[in-house]
Amino acid sequence: MDVFDRYAPFVQDFIYRHNWESLRAIQTAAGDAIFNTDENVLLSASTASGKTEAAFFPILTLFSEDMPRSVGAVYIGPLKALINDQFIRLNELCEEADIPVWHWHGDVSQSHKSKMLRSPSGILQITPESLEAMLLRKHSLIPKLFGDLRFIVIDEVHSLMRGDRGGQTLCLIERLTRLSGSSPRRIGLSATIGDLEAAGEFLAAGSGRGTVIPKIKSAGAKWRLSMEHFYTSPQNDPDKDTETEAMPVLDEKTDTAPKNADGGMGYIFEHTKGKKCLVFVNSREECEAVTTTLRSYCEARNEPDRFLIHHGNLSAAYRETAEQAMKDEDIFMTTCTTATLELGIDIGRLERAFQIDAPFTVSSFLQRMGRTGRRDLPPEMWFVIREDMPEPRTMLPETVPWKLLQGIALIQVYLEERWVEPPRLDRLPYSLLYHQTMSELASCGELTPRELAARVLTLKYFHRISQEDYKVLLRHMLETDHIQRTDEGGLIVGLAGERVINSFRFYAVFQENEEYTVRWESNELGTIVSPPPVGEKIAIAGHVWIVEEVDHKRHLVYCQQVKGRVPAYFGDCPGDINTKILQRMKQVLNEEKRYPYLMKNAVIRLEQGRRSAANSGINEKPLICLGGNMWCLFPWLGTYAFLAMERFLKLRCGERLGLRGLDPGRPYFINFTMKASPEEFFAVIFEEAAVEFDPMTLVYPGEVPVFEKYDDYLPEVLVQKGFAYGVLDITGMKERVAEWKAIVDSGGKLW
Repeated sequence: MDVFDRYAPFVQDFIYRHNWESLRAIQTAAGDAIFNTDENVLLSASTASGKTEAAFFPILTLFSEDMPRSVGAVYIGPLKALINDQFIRLNELCEEADIPVWHWHGDVSQSHKSKMLRSPSGILQITPESLEAMLLRKHSLIPKLFGDLRFIVIDEVHSLMRGDRGGQTLCLIERLTRLSGSSPRRIGLSATIGDLEAAGEFLAAGSGRGTVIPKIKSAGAKWRLSMEHFYTSPQNDPDKDTETEAMPVLDEKTDTAPKNADGGMGYIFEHTKGKKCLVFVNSREECEAVTTTLRSYCEARNEPDRFLIHHGNLSAAYRETAEQAMKDEDIFMTTCTTATLELGIDIGRLERAFQIDAPFTVSSFLQRMGRTGRRDLPPEMWFVIREDMPEPRTMLPETVPWKLLQGIALIQVYLEERWVEPPRLDRLPYSLLYHQTMSELASCGELTPRELAARVLTLKYFHRISQEDYKVLLRHMLETDHIQRTDEGGLIVGLAGERVINSFRFYAVFQENEEYTVRWESNELGTIVSPPPVGEKIAIAGHVWIVEEVDHKRHLVYCQQVKGRVPAYFGDCPGDINTKILQRMKQVLNEEKRYPYLMKNAVIRLEQGRRSAANSGINEKPLICLGGNMWCLFPWLGTYAFLAMERFLKLRCGERLGLRGLDPGRPYFINFTMKASPEEFFAVIFEEAAVEFDPMTLVYPGEVPVFEKYDDYLPEVLVQKGFAYGVLDITGMKERVAEWKAIVDSGGKLW
């Protein structure tokens, strides 16, 4: 029996109604794996390939044959917008079979949630944070709600494989299955996984099952790519030198532009006119600034505002307004967004995506471009690379077009090798360990230290954490009153811990800033960090507002809309770039290859960068003299190996070399002055790297490098250890030093 014949009649009817002439390869492969094995399943295929239906067609078929006595499937999505979108899609599919679909997150009404609690059944769609809240607050109901749970579907699983949020999701799944007494299979969905085997191991962690990974041959797809470069100074005319044969300028231009016009913004403004587009940026601050600037172009040209905004600090009303407008086939607007519209959500017939500067990962690039290319259109992305105009006396490192190189490298490593960032599974997640300890105690009540360790340390994600480290954590939590010991010797949540778990922010493990809700009359606009004094301006929701009142006690900001532009601030937005990308950036500088997607200004800027690199020798030599005793090191290492190199030079080699004024341009170069000669420099680092040293020696004296959300509640020694052993890529740094030594040993030059 083929997969289609195995589907339930209502699934077959759904397929007929949508005029599908045949099943896609992913749907056939998923059906075979789900129907004919009892293993976990990882489905990896291109965006818009039908992965959600591929997973749920067989799941719902099995349900129709034997209806679960509780919630039968949990769908875990990383974003509220994605869950809202999938809720609508699944409802249409499930209505005929009378299989309920529930969604559960912070924006869902209490009445909808109450109905699910009274009648647990069908499919529950939920974020990791809401599942955490459910396990904590509805602890006693879990066996009733999930006693017959059969499947857990994790959408966009790649987005959870590189940090504490993914670890939290795995912990939650293990805790849910233990508490409910169920043994569900896990189905992972993703369009951008590089190492499928590692992802399969991640998906299966703690499940007692293996993972089936169907090999799905994808049809060759055509991309429409362009990359243009602009200087942010006004000298760069936005209407000049932007046309190429690869992507002709289609729109009529005018000479009207706001004062001090930004060439890149003018370019985006012209090429989104009359179209439905997304403009991706790498931070919420930039999202606000770009939206404000593009709206100022509309105002300057007396045109209606055609720009929307979407990011995580906006209120639900603003986000959903943008989502609905993008789905409407008759509305041609452009939405400026961060990663919040990067994942999964179907926003209709998008014509093109813009990316301002390069994203940090290949995965992000593929996801963002994958928002387009639906409904039989080719995927289309326009990169807009911007940088400040180098001053005539700018030092060498600043003359290299780093953002342009990064964008090219991200594209090339995928085109040439189909490479995507692998999961990071070797961390020491002490912050998450604190969080899960508090969550277990808050939900279960009093536990002995042995019982607590048996519940928490046995969670698969904590396999690298020793019992001794856990004892250190528990002692510290006792000393700080986050937990306390009862007269019977058990452990319960302490007074300080109560304040932590009673905040709704406790459910999330990703880093948040102390936020203030911004209100305009009766409208909630979103949240900001560190509000300015009354009378100052803020930027949010793509507009500028003047602060009229700040209520610090209730964390509220009241404002009125005004004209103008002002920087927005929501907190830091660090990037995590893999060493593979830096190596390919170096190759871009070295090779003479012409990339067909580069437009005129980008070609010129790349040639300038290549000439600068050739003249200075940085494409062959990692150490360059900038004049006198000032030097620059180009290690070509990713974020965490670069960080290790920076600290290695300062803390293990600095005194011997007389290094001073270490000034890193992370993760591209390190400027410093030194008294030693270049020969001595390399001799010392070769010698120091050959010695086995404790990674803790790369932590500055007295430093507590807080990276994760709950690091502030950990003993200092565990924060330092987590950073030294779990964040710094010392292996990657040592491998680079070994490569340099091999060059010297073979008679090559490094300076």
